[in-house]
Amino acid sequence: MESAIISVFVIGYLAITLEHNLKIDKLIPALIMMAVSWALISFGIDTFPNWFDSANHGLVEGFSSLVHDDKMHLVEETLLHHLGKTAEILVFLLGAMTIVEIIDYFDGFSTIKSFIRTKSKKKILWIFSILAFILSAIIDNLTATIVLISILQKIVNDRSVRIWYAGLIIIAANAGGAWSPIGDVTTTMLWIGDKVSTGQLFTHLFLPSVICMVVPSFIASFLPAFKGDLELQEEEDNKPKNKFSATMLYLGLGAIVFVPFFKVATHLPPYVGMMLSLGVVAIFAEIYSNSKFSLTEIDSSESDAHAHHSPVHHSLSKIELPSILFFLGILMAVAALESLGILFGFANTLKESMPLMGTELAGTAVSDLVVMLLGIGSAVIDNVPLVAASLGMFSEPLDNPLWHFIAYSAGTGGSMLIIGSAAGVVAMGMEKIDFFWYLKKISWLALIGFLAGAIAFIVMRSIL
Repeated sequence: MESAIISVFVIGYLAITLEHNLKIDKLIPALIMMAVSWALISFGIDTFPNWFDSANHGLVEGFSSLVHDDKMHLVEETLLHHLGKTAEILVFLLGAMTIVEIIDYFDGFSTIKSFIRTKSKKKILWIFSILAFILSAIIDNLTATIVLISILQKIVNDRSVRIWYAGLIIIAANAGGAWSPIGDVTTTMLWIGDKVSTGQLFTHLFLPSVICMVVPSFIASFLPAFKGDLELQEEEDNKPKNKFSATMLYLGLGAIVFVPFFKVATHLPPYVGMMLSLGVVAIFAEIYSNSKFSLTEIDSSESDAHAHHSPVHHSLSKIELPSILFFLGILMAVAALESLGILFGFANTLKESMPLMGTELAGTAVSDLVVMLLGIGSAVIDNVPLVAASLGMFSEPLDNPLWHFIAYSAGTGGSMLIIGSAAGVVAMGMEKIDFFWYLKKISWLALIGFLAGAIAFIVMRSIL
């Protein structure tokens, strides 16, 4: 039965990786993989020799001698445990996504466009790279990429030039998301899973992430694509600017940044702080929205689409539910493998068979090479299941350098292929970027940045 569950996972994983070829959204195989895996566990519970206790991170003693009803009760408890941990991540993401949509409802991101006052291609490259790096740490790398490419489309006419900028935005956004607990879903998973803390994550990953962004941008600034000046688009949008746009931008970003501080102060799970932030932002959104209406006239800046919705309801209708369902499916499917002790056994085999994996600073035997391969693998395979698997494989304590390096590798490694990260996939869709164009023009820059940041991390680890 274990072989059947592993086969289901491999087939589902392959379907997720080939979603663009199969033209099937990756949430579908993820959900099927989850349901079938747990169904097979239920049918074959009496045939399994081991059961992994995720709460205590160890195998259940005497599992094989338990009666059927006791084993099923253990399955139900384990399923509920994993669902609770997964729900923490999903509720957190729902809150963050809703705040971002509320900011967009008030056209808050248009404020960022005012920062661009130059025609120099090189200067614009650095402006977008730095903005992507900073924004992705606050509103996550996916949303930062959407926002910046949307702005790019409004100011740069030539698509052949825009796709170069989009490629560097992907690298910078993924680098910025790696050092922030709210910047990338994989880093968020490690943070919520009590593997990394905000302060230590910043201390160990900020400089490597900066290097991962700066090195490719610096090299690219000497390429022909970024020489000379741009012909910027004239402002064609005659719609009056929303007078609350800047206020809601700063309020929304501030509310998201507040969440890590709330966690440190209260020791409550991050989703509690995110719900508080969402509630505060929603209050101001409703107040500002109501102020646009009077008995005699309606503010012309309010679109017809918005006129019949509260900003909160409108924003909730626009969040990426397919992504939420995908995370649910893949995390619960990985939990099935973890519960059978498969990931635990694989980790132990890996440690025993690779003597080079031992270092004092890593706490347990995990080589830098293996973690870097995980990063390279995240460019080909989705990084969410890779990090989910690492959570089940290793039992290192909070803020062990292993977790910091996994956060860096999984977060930035996906830049090496355009399908390797959520930021790359959305940029591919928005600008119709060809896979092989990106592979030829951008991938080598991403690889250099990834390796430069990894070397910086290893050097810093030996010092700190």
